[in-house]
Amino acid sequence: MLRGIDPVLGPELLATLRTMGHGDEIALVDGNYPGAEHARRLIRADGHDVIRVLDAILSVMPIDDFVENGIFRASVRGDLYNPDPVHKEMVATCQRWEPARTVIALEPDSFYARVRSAHAIVQTSEPRLYGNIILRKGVVHSG
Repeated sequence: MLRGIDPVLGPELLATLRTMGHGDEIALVDGNYPGAEHARRLIRADGHDVIRVLDAILSVMPIDDFVENGIFRASVRGDLYNPDPVHKEMVATCQRWEPARTVIALEPDSFYARVRSAHAIVQTSEPRLYGNIILRKGVVHSG
């Protein structure tokens, strides 16, 4: 255990977040997502839902502010305009940590392609379908 570090951020996930560079992306996916098939690096977060893991990651990782969009979510059957409850919870969680950022819905093919190119995938135990989000790492500004 460490002070100030959410215990959901285990050693493997913490090390991965630390080694990611500016612009690298990490995908948090639900329990049904084909994580092992799509991952370059797969980190298991069994027993935790996606919102819990999202909140923990955002507590230590800034979102890229050098690009217009740095947070992307899945859409239900390609419907970009009608988010499921899990998506509304994702937006609320992101707004707490990154109030100036918008969560962008992606078409399924675009979302899957982006996950496949992500630095890492965190496979959660989220039971809700389409409970998937991608975060683009930013920088910690000094002074």
